[in-house]
Amino acid sequence: MTDFSELFPPPSGCQGCKRSGGSDLDFSFAYQPIVDLRDRTVFAHEALVRGPNGEGALTVLSQIDDQNRYRFDQLCRVRAISTAAQLGMTQHLSINFLPNAVYRPELCIRSTLEAARTHNFPLDRLIFEAVESEHVESNKHLTNILREYREFGFKTAIDDFGAGYSGLNLLADFQPDLIKLDMALIRDVHLDRVRQVIVRSVVNMCMELGVEVIAEGIELPEERDFLADCGIYLMQGFWFAKPAFKSLAEIPDNAWPSLSE
Repeated sequence: MTDFSELFPPPSGCQGCKRSGGSDLDFSFAYQPIVDLRDRTVFAHEALVRGPNGEGALTVLSQIDDQNRYRFDQLCRVRAISTAAQLGMTQHLSINFLPNAVYRPELCIRSTLEAARTHNFPLDRLIFEAVESEHVESNKHLTNILREYREFGFKTAIDDFGAGYSGLNLLADFQPDLIKLDMALIRDVHLDRVRQVIVRSVVNMCMELGVEVIAEGIELPEERDFLADCGIYLMQGFWFAKPAFKSLAEIPDNAWPSLSE
């Protein structure tokens, strides 16, 4: 569940990489698991920005502007990796990034690569989530970033799919490893025929494209079970675990479908 949506306007130019203010920003992360129903395991943990004492994301994001956006984006990557390593995370780490803070992917990724090397975190266990609901100047810019990241060995994902500006056009230009269905499509999906048709269609489309689907915002077992019947096995939401501040959440046994199902 992305914290960055609609909070940042597009940058006015390419001077962002030279404006590296924001080093005084004080923040940390909570980690929310993405589970895999197929083997009842945690597939990944998403890093969600929080204040230094666990305050909500908005307390941090409200401080971000044109002057410190680039620095904030860089700090997010480094701190998410270092904290995950300190927690002993062995699953994938999913990091949201700000497309409007990336000017030249091959240069803006250097601190990420250094952090991964320093903390011995394998590159193929990093997932970079692009926020589809954040306005970007062009799909070309975003798809260029995603292609570069794939070349570095990262997994790529489009977050909030179905909620944003680009929609199917973005998917036509670039097929990421993963898409995350927006929670507005998930809410009470077991009761809503229109949402059911849309979800099934997206799953079938992604299956043909070789893209795996994550359903986020799961709050009810009925949502979980309907989505599993549609062929979605990667899920995230309060039903499984709330974000855990500076720690890795555990999944209670009753969150999984019963073994007899």
